[in-house]
Amino acid sequence: MKKRQLLYGIATYIPGVTKLAGRGAGSSASARYCYSVWLRHLVLAGQNKLDAAPATVAELGPGSSLGIGIAALLSGTERYLAFDVVEHAQVAQNLTVLEELVALFASGADIPDEKELPEIFPRLPSYAFPRDLLSEQRLLAALAPARIERLRVSLRAPAAAGSMVQYRAPWSSAAVLERESVDMILSQAVLEHVDDLPGTYRAMRDWLRPGGYISHQVDFRCHNTAKGWNGHLAYSDFVWKLIRGKRPYLINREPYSAHLRLLAEEGFASPHTYPAKMATAVERSDLAKRFRDLPDSDLTTCYAFIQSKRL
Repeated sequence: MKKRQLLYGIATYIPGVTKLAGRGAGSSASARYCYSVWLRHLVLAGQNKLDAAPATVAELGPGSSLGIGIAALLSGTERYLAFDVVEHAQVAQNLTVLEELVALFASGADIPDEKELPEIFPRLPSYAFPRDLLSEQRLLAALAPARIERLRVSLRAPAAAGSMVQYRAPWSSAAVLERESVDMILSQAVLEHVDDLPGTYRAMRDWLRPGGYISHQVDFRCHNTAKGWNGHLAYSDFVWKLIRGKRPYLINREPYSAHLRLLAEEGFASPHTYPAKMATAVERSDLAKRFRDLPDSDLTTCYAFIQSKRL
């Protein structure tokens, strides 16, 4: 057990500590990271015969910038909706990322690969700019100077009428968005942090238009809460509650099979899945009681990339 995590979780019951626990971090302030993530989702959507030109894109948990959504808008998306538990993104940072992304798209830069960004999954057979999906005509329209200026204005005032960007943090229910209004919902290493996973899958189904789809990378690792990558599955619910403390989010410990089950229950098509495997770091006999009947695949799946269409 990582005693430091346990002590920190307990310490969050001290007034003021939870504010520090809710501060955002991560790589989403890097334009090259956002460019690589978005194009990966787009390329795989194209391979899986899903809509590679979604008009409305929603993102769960954008983190420290709205860069992935900005990349979507620079690919031709007309409306981007961002939902987070805690408000992280800042206007000045978003505007900086925008300018860097414009340069990447305008030059048709190759997709940053695993040598540069080893945490982004899955691997692609080619990292060349996807000109089959993003034609010269499509990019000329998306990168037109007047449209870029409209996007700058939208980032400065996302609540204004006609904004291409809507940023809602926190969001608490599916009612924040009209039903059947979204073409694509994506996230990058976010669904493992969602407390109400069934409710989130239900909300995604409600938000998607028929034929719309989800595209998620999920990280099932312990996020530094245990010594082995899946050692957090050995903690009892009581110990885990102490580790979590009063942090606004941590990880939900839901395995790969839980996502597949929820997709089926909520009426999604058979998913396109890309699981990454790693030898388990915890013996089945050491698992907490609630995890002892997990299938072997859950004990060896450290990441999964999932795309699935709403029927």
